[in-house]
This record gives sequence, C-alpha cells and structure tokens, in this order.
Amino acid sequence: MQVIPPALERLIESLGKLPGIGRKTATRLALNILRRPVSQALELAAALSELHGAIQLCSCCFTFSESDPCAICADPKRNSAIICVVEQPGDLLAIEKTGSFRGHYHILHGVLSPMDGIGPEEIKIRELLARVNSGTADEVLIATSSTVPGEATASYLIDRLQGAPIKLTRLACGIPMGMDIKYADRHTLAKAIESRSPAV
Repeated sequence: MQVIPPALERLIESLGKLPGIGRKTATRLALNILRRPVSQALELAAALSELHGAIQLCSCCFTFSESDPCAICADPKRNSAIICVVEQPGDLLAIEKTGSFRGHYHILHGVLSPMDGIGPEEIKIRELLARVNSGTADEVLIATSSTVPGEATASYLIDRLQGAPIKLTRLACGIPMGMDIKYADRHTLAKAIESRSPAV
C-alpha cells in the first residue's frame, strides 16, 4: 500500500536531489509546501520555471546575472584592474558581504581535481589567462579555498601567471577572529605563521 501520494513523492524525490537535502528534509519541505496556500506554491513553481531563462553567465567574470555584463562588471566605481579569482558564485557573494573588496571578479566554476576528471579545460582558466593577457589587470588576487583542490588550483594559477606583468596576491589564511590559538589545528596555525604581516 502506497502511503505517500505519487505527486507528493515526486516532489520529495526532486527536492532530495538538491545538495545537503536528504529524504527526511525533502519530506519536511514537501509537506511544508503542501500546507501553504496554493498561491505560494504557484509562486515558487513560477520562480523555478523562470530561473534558467532569466539567468545567464556574465561574459566578463562568469557570475550568474540577469544582465551582461553583470552589475559588478558594469559599475564604473569599481576597480577593474584588480581581479579576484574565486571558485564559485557563492564565494563572490561571501566576499561582497564584507564590503571590503571594490575590484572585479573571475569565477572559475570549479577547482582542479584530476581524480574527478576536472582539468584546466573544464573550468574558466583559459578565460582568466585571456583577461590577464589583454593588459587590463594590474593585480590578480587568488581567493580559492584552503582545501587540497583549492590549493592545487591556486598553485596552478600562480605557475601560469608568474610571467605576466601583474601583482599576484593570495587571500590570507590563518586563525579566525576570536579563536584561541591553542584550539587551532597545526595546518591553520602553520598558514597563519606563513601569512604573517608587519605589526606596524
């Protein structure tokens, strides 16, 4: 006997395909949608159906945008000579929340991972090199994660960009604000020592 109606089961299965959503969470979300007014469910369905048609990649930085170029690339108040290289659009959003970076971005849409068949051709490295070779950049800030693939990607980019007439910088890594040193793992502490800066 089927306890869950087929239409609800299809929604649960669809939601369960999202990252970080297991069957239990997918069921809870589906039931929540079902309990809401039909107008809200239709609003959600409309937003989902319009998503791929409305969003495109910015031809300059490759972030998701409804316009080309995106709002950041089109902003004349931003410094287009500084390019911050990040792995995913979510990383751009995280940096933008700080309000401390006023340059442009370049989204790789992944990291190098030979074990998963992801090489330089599978992510936006060629496009980054073309931007740098065009002569418009003075600095490239590499802001990849401090994971093994992120570090491998950063090393590859540093190697490829070493001869270019630009300043190459890395996002500093180390001990988070408010953390007691004795609780930092040895890799974090080592990075903090390597990334030390002048005290005055």
